[in-house]
Amino acid sequence: MRARADLGGRTLAVVSLTLDEARERAGVLSSVAYSVDLDLTGVETFRSRTTVRFRSAADTTFLELKGARSVALTVNGLAVDGPAVEAAYDGVRVPLTGLSTTEVNVVEVTATLPYTTDGDGMHTFTDPVDGSRYVSAYLGMDNAAKVFACFDQNDLKATFAVSVTSDPTDTVLANGAVVSHEDGRWVFATTPPIPPALLVVAAGPWHSVRWSMALGSGASLGFGWHARRSLAAELDRDAAELRRTSEACFEHYADLFDEPYPFDSYDQVFVPGLNWGAQEMPGCVTYRDELLPRGAITDTQRAIRAVIIAHEMSHMWFGDSMTMTWWEDTWLQESFADYMGYRVAEAGAGFSDLLVEVEIGSKPWGYRADARRSTHPVAPLAADVPDVDTAATIFDGISYAKGGACLVQLAFWLGDAQFMAGVNRHLTRFRLANATLADFVESLEASTSRDVRGWVDAWLRRPGFDTVAVHREGDVPVLVREGSRPHAFTVSAYDSDLRLAGSRRVELDDDPVALHDYAGLVVVPNSGGETFAALRLDPESWEVLSGGLSRLEEPLVRAVLWSSAYLQVRSRELSADDFLALVEDHLPAESRAEVIEGVLDQARSVVIPQRVPAERAAGAVTRVAAAAAAGLAASGENEQLALAWAATVAATSADADLLRGWLDADRVAPGVPLLPTARWDAVVRLASLGEADARFIATERDRDGTAEGDLGALRALAARPSTTAKDAAWEAMRAPSVTNRRFGALASGMWVPEQAHLLRPYVAAYLAEAPALATRGQAFAQEVGRAFPRVALDPGQLEALRLALAGDVPTILRRSWQDHFDDRE
Repeated sequence: MRARADLGGRTLAVVSLTLDEARERAGVLSSVAYSVDLDLTGVETFRSRTTVRFRSAADTTFLELKGARSVALTVNGLAVDGPAVEAAYDGVRVPLTGLSTTEVNVVEVTATLPYTTDGDGMHTFTDPVDGSRYVSAYLGMDNAAKVFACFDQNDLKATFAVSVTSDPTDTVLANGAVVSHEDGRWVFATTPPIPPALLVVAAGPWHSVRWSMALGSGASLGFGWHARRSLAAELDRDAAELRRTSEACFEHYADLFDEPYPFDSYDQVFVPGLNWGAQEMPGCVTYRDELLPRGAITDTQRAIRAVIIAHEMSHMWFGDSMTMTWWEDTWLQESFADYMGYRVAEAGAGFSDLLVEVEIGSKPWGYRADARRSTHPVAPLAADVPDVDTAATIFDGISYAKGGACLVQLAFWLGDAQFMAGVNRHLTRFRLANATLADFVESLEASTSRDVRGWVDAWLRRPGFDTVAVHREGDVPVLVREGSRPHAFTVSAYDSDLRLAGSRRVELDDDPVALHDYAGLVVVPNSGGETFAALRLDPESWEVLSGGLSRLEEPLVRAVLWSSAYLQVRSRELSADDFLALVEDHLPAESRAEVIEGVLDQARSVVIPQRVPAERAAGAVTRVAAAAAAGLAASGENEQLALAWAATVAATSADADLLRGWLDADRVAPGVPLLPTARWDAVVRLASLGEADARFIATERDRDGTAEGDLGALRALAARPSTTAKDAAWEAMRAPSVTNRRFGALASGMWVPEQAHLLRPYVAAYLAEAPALATRGQAFAQEVGRAFPRVALDPGQLEALRLALAGDVPTILRRSWQDHFDDRE
């Protein structure tokens, strides 16, 4: 991608590293090692001093360094003239010339760089609760160059010796264990070889919980959990569980993997403003601090957080020690972590029935992505990912959810012992090195006689998903595959009262499979969630199941069927009205909070804005609110169910008196608290109904007093049903210095499905101005894409979107817009 960005008074070309450039540079460089010294005491800028040692087979190459305000360069002891550096440096790359092709080169770059507030680079955040300042390097992709000069690509792994100067009251965390710290000066142990994008530094007055864990070797490993000082109570509340989960996952990985943990410490820190859910930085994992919620934490939140903890921990081996060579293998790192996250959080940390969350929360994301024209193979070819900006677009539901589901299918098809034997062979072969899909296939082939290459070609090299259809020959159900992949899964049979009559494993390939032993019974293929495929049930089975969905005993089967119903809405085989009827008829009797939350999220965020005409949106929201109210009334003394229902009632109810009563009492019902997130949902809803003015919102913001409260107030102000409010929100979103979190909050409040008519001019403004907003960087471009109007679009607006896509739209935003277009066609 080439865009224009104004930085430091200059107009700069922003260049995304290409595959060809990366291959060329990796072909000539070797033995790379960094010393990185950062001074974070500045207010507007920080100083970065990097010494990089390397061997080169060419006398020229380049370092990346993005947006530096000043640069000083020394090559092999010779200072490069300042005006010459200024003339050669384009704001993105530092050309290196006169390199030795026989000796180790030593290059020193001292730069002054700006802090960021968009989650890409050296992010700074001031906590409104106590004025504490936090500065953290959020890297990944090609953002390391926003913090230090480097060869910013995965296959130029290097050791890092990091030192940091910060406020003397700060605690500084980084990839390596602390060697020394005194008077704000922190020195960390040199890391094993890692990619530049995986370096992390997090400085601030963290509240910390630390301990050591004995390892099987007789040594011990230091662990720590850290959070903002204003979240000390929340960290202390969850500290025992976080420690227990961390240790249980670590011990389980020690049992699963032959390779020992490759780093010298294991810190985990809840940080403000992170764009990702979490990042797998070696030895120091960062999590967005929304994963440490204020107030009570629900069981669903606890389970999902445990999955994320296990996901990131798996990356220490699969991603950090063994690292992909180029971005076409993004899927392998992320899919493996997605698969292992659910597996280890359940088997290791004891969170039960996590496949329910996979079916109701994760897989729908994958199905949506795979049904669009932008779909791609789980494992694309390297040439299909020509640059890093394109790579940013494949961190999607295919690389995570579908890829994880493919690995579930692979382990089921191959056998778990054979699968893990191949994984361990791979991790040992490529310890602290780089690898490709071809290498992974070789490792798997050594553990089995099955046709792994054929499986890979069918599942990973082809986009789209198959459909498993149920036909009837007389009263005998027959399974038919519509597609080209081999499938292995469980099929379950039920009588007319939906009592389980039997379950068994089935392998489905080219030939149909007749289920003679299930003659006359209702059948559900993939009832164990082992494969990734749409379901098309026979009319007899669907009639019984759709009439008694809530009576099925197995929560996983209910989740599979809810997910199937949503897919039918997307393919227009099931109308939005019929889906909402299922919600009204069956969801209030649901006994699992994660199913409730997953179905309601699909209804509110996907079905209504994408499948309900604008003039009927209010009625559809009312139906969802009524179903949620009925579920809340039926939840009895089950606090977890009540909390799940209350979140949707708060966000959708038109009963202003009810919502005000909740706010006044700060509870939903006796013994059921109004969580801070649900409280702000209620305030935003009142604002969207015209029942909360700016003074009311300000009072709520002052009552809250936190950064989350500031964002909640922005959402509420933007939700008010007036042009004045929408004008103000849109202008705030367009502000050059708007932070990623503030932009997201404003967009979340702006787009109210029932306000489609009022929002027409703002939809047009968004389509006209979003491309310019998306040039700030990869993560902010993704934020702009997520801000797409969540309202029904009429044919004229869809045509305007089509015309906008024909123009000059940055790569990352273009992918997002294409997906929104497909979702609404």
